[in-house]
Amino acid sequence: MDAGRVVVIGRTDVGRRACALLQDAGMRTVHLDEPSDSELHAALSGQVDGVAVLLHDDIRALRYSLMIEHLRPGIRLFVAIFDRTVRKQLESTVPNCVVLSPASIAVPAIVAAAIVPEHGAIRRREGSQLREWVAIDATAEPDEPHATVTPYETPGSLRARGIVGRIRGQLHAYDSGSAVLLGGAFGLLLIILVDTLIGLRHNSLTRALYDATRTTATISAPPLEDVPGDLVWATVAALLVMGLTAAFAAGIVHHLLSGRHVALVGRRVIPRSGHVVVVGMGQVGLRLAQELRDLGVAVLGIERVSTASGLGLARDLGIPVLIGDATSRRVLRRAGLSRAAALVAAGSEERDSIAVALAATAVAPGLQVVLRAGADDAIDETRSLFPIGPVIDVNGLTAAFVSRALLGEQPYAVIPDADQVICLSSRESAPTRQRSITAWCDCS
Repeated sequence: MDAGRVVVIGRTDVGRRACALLQDAGMRTVHLDEPSDSELHAALSGQVDGVAVLLHDDIRALRYSLMIEHLRPGIRLFVAIFDRTVRKQLESTVPNCVVLSPASIAVPAIVAAAIVPEHGAIRRREGSQLREWVAIDATAEPDEPHATVTPYETPGSLRARGIVGRIRGQLHAYDSGSAVLLGGAFGLLLIILVDTLIGLRHNSLTRALYDATRTTATISAPPLEDVPGDLVWATVAALLVMGLTAAFAAGIVHHLLSGRHVALVGRRVIPRSGHVVVVGMGQVGLRLAQELRDLGVAVLGIERVSTASGLGLARDLGIPVLIGDATSRRVLRRAGLSRAAALVAAGSEERDSIAVALAATAVAPGLQVVLRAGADDAIDETRSLFPIGPVIDVNGLTAAFVSRALLGEQPYAVIPDADQVICLSSRESAPTRQRSITAWCDCS
């Protein structure tokens, strides 16, 4: 019997590794970069058992998917798409396809590594419209890999630490601009208070407060008796008001022009304790921060590029993001790392993630540090010298999930296990042992 044949579009690391896994399973693969219409038509002619579209551009992935469905209606199709709106549109148009992003595939394992490392993955319950979660554990035993799925609820102690951390973060300066803003505001309020107390000697509280506020706002000043102390204070207060007003105005301008990725009051303040710091607000980092927030865990993002595309979405989701270089100890201290629950280096550049991990262990020894990484030799070299914590190979997890989907299985989750990947499937079949192992479980 001839081996099956699959087409993989996208010469990405995930595409290459998915092809390798499929070839290990006995499938013939055709790996294309970004084929033209004629090249795609030729590739889809003859026997084709499945197609995977693994590009970094959602719009191009959507276009290829619609073209594939037009050329080969009903063919088994896997598409990697990050944007949820595009994903829903494609699922409604092409019901036979599996549409997921590498972030949605790998984030459950990263969540578990960050907050409950005793579990393999934490993800939403399948088909649940509520915020219900399950913990997934799997073992790759030589004879019969197996897995268990149990209900999960975030520990109350972790939730409480996050709530306290967010309360402590209210009206807390996070950089020089916010310090100037708060200093000017509190200084003006203090002068109003002192002026009000002085005015109480001659007027009612309401009148004294009114006169003090008008004086501080430089609208007018009440007449003063020829008392040396009052005149000296009025002179000093006028000078202070000039400086504090300038500082307050400068702080407001800085806050408005900074993009307001961190708030001084409300949900988007920087937590002071019990939070998870997510470095890199790309697709994986943003999805991870959202999942942690939904789990009731306080979260803070750090992004080096102030124009990163994910910052607007993070703001809409109520996720605070500190702009700065996470390899800097000063930035990590501003993020309250010494009182954090964990740090996840979720950037796409592995060597940058290593630098972040080393800086984090220097600032907060003993902190749980999780790396998003792949097959870079620098990871193994660094781990042999420094305790950098769990390493989650996002591309490896994605490739295992894609390959199983194209082999006709119904993959439910993928879990890293030492130097291999355990893929959980909800449909019983004969498990096969390869570089990614299939374990069967009741995933309902």
